Amino acid sequence: MSTRNVSLLQEWITQQAEVHPERVAVVSRQERMTYGQLEYASNRLARLLKGAGCQKGDRVCFLIPKSNAALVSMLGILKADCTHVPLDTLSPAPRLVKIVEACAPRAILAGGGVQSLLDEVLANTKGFAKPLVGWMEDDAVAGREFTSTFSGRDLQSYPSSPLDYRNTTDDPAHILFTSGSTGIPKGVIITHSNVIHFIRWAVTYFQTSPTDKISSHPPLHFDLSTFDVFGTLSVGAELHLVPTELNLLPHKLSEFIRASELTQWFSVPSVLSYMAKLDALKFNDFPTLKRLLWCGEVFPTPALIYWMTRLPTVQFTNLYGPTEATIASSYYTLPECPRDERAVIPIGTPCDGEELLVLGDDLQPVPSGDIGDLFIGGVGLSPGYWNNPEQTSSAFLNNPRSNHTTDRIYKTGDLAKLGEDRLVYFVGRADSQIKSRGYRIELGEIETALNALHLTEACAVVAIKTDGFEGYTICCAYVPPNNSVLTSAKLRAELVKMLPAYMLPSRWMTLGQMPLNVNGKYDRKKLKDLFLAAPL
Repeated sequence: MSTRNVSLLQEWITQQAEVHPERVAVVSRQERMTYGQLEYASNRLARLLKGAGCQKGDRVCFLIPKSNAALVSMLGILKADCTHVPLDTLSPAPRLVKIVEACAPRAILAGGGVQSLLDEVLANTKGFAKPLVGWMEDDAVAGREFTSTFSGRDLQSYPSSPLDYRNTTDDPAHILFTSGSTGIPKGVIITHSNVIHFIRWAVTYFQTSPTDKISSHPPLHFDLSTFDVFGTLSVGAELHLVPTELNLLPHKLSEFIRASELTQWFSVPSVLSYMAKLDALKFNDFPTLKRLLWCGEVFPTPALIYWMTRLPTVQFTNLYGPTEATIASSYYTLPECPRDERAVIPIGTPCDGEELLVLGDDLQPVPSGDIGDLFIGGVGLSPGYWNNPEQTSSAFLNNPRSNHTTDRIYKTGDLAKLGEDRLVYFVGRADSQIKSRGYRIELGEIETALNALHLTEACAVVAIKTDGFEGYTICCAYVPPNNSVLTSAKLRAELVKMLPAYMLPSRWMTLGQMPLNVNGKYDRKKLKDLFLAAPL
């Protein structure tokens, strides 16, 4: 199944609405939205935003839980020739303040019970004019004094007809903020062209069709959701929004897959591992499911075997790629269920238009079987980090191999090797960045937040690999000031105000002093050994 030519993401939805306006586009709990409704509502929002002064190149944030309103917001922002910046409604206000200050949005769209969170964010943002605020519900929230407000009810006065666009395919579609080692989240710029190239490859490879019912499991600020949304809407299929609370209820998540009659599931492996751990599947379960895809971290082979033995007719595909390379850059579909629980699953071969390079310190290819740094080039490569040319130039390099088609390559920070089968295998991280529960986490950002509390004499954060669904256990060692009593509960209670829950350490250790290496730096290997030796 191939999609018709478009140069902008939102044009896919317009195409579908013109042909099948009554076809269901999005299912959110008991609410269904057709392609016509999605098209008309997003057109009205785009016209409202333009009338409020939003112009080509402006950033517009949305702070809305995953819902129909969030999708209307995303598409309306794109149709207003703006760049959408999704904000995590579960993040603490101080972290959102950093993101809002970094992208300086012209407007913020909000809804779904985030009033107090948005109040705190707006009260603490500095350095640019306060943004317009739009409430994507029928009534604007009373008693709040913003620069200007509008509500969902105001949309009805705007025309629902298609718009003309000034954006081009190489303009930014969205900015996704990821964890930054300095404590300031990094904004990854993704263009319309970046996403369109991947979606065209994916819907062709997976043979996505209008009869598909596709999961939307990751949150909308996570890059995997881009595939869910546009991979579904580009072909006229149904997108089923997975309620967040089901993540902790594996048997109810299984029931959701059955009741929704999903044909495709895509998520990080942690939730799949959790479902396997609690034996939430029956043999020959999910009779409508055709494809199961994962990305974002390693899927433990024992859990993968659990799934594949219970779903023998389902196609299982491992996708790999960092946010900087747009959703995924390589793929591997398993030809059969692994026989050995210790088997390593490759990240495979490049998607169309992508290139994976395993290079040594001299930026030359390493021999097959040797471990090197993994670089990515090709059509999915981001233009770089928002307003950060220094970080961009350090991560995005000129391709040293002139006989290749891509001019730039991105240093992923991952270690990899090329197998004898010519497939690429992920080996591990080269730095302090980890993947836990599918989230990319810079341990340095956690340390920065801890240091900002001014409660410890010294602190360090390390991660220990586990066989569990979380992938890594985040551990914090700290020295109380003057050896006074400072409990981990006190530190955690303060840290939760600054970081999302998935970044909080789960193990803590009080020390009299930090171990140092020969260079006078914290001896992180020694710290890991201390945690490994300590009782759980």
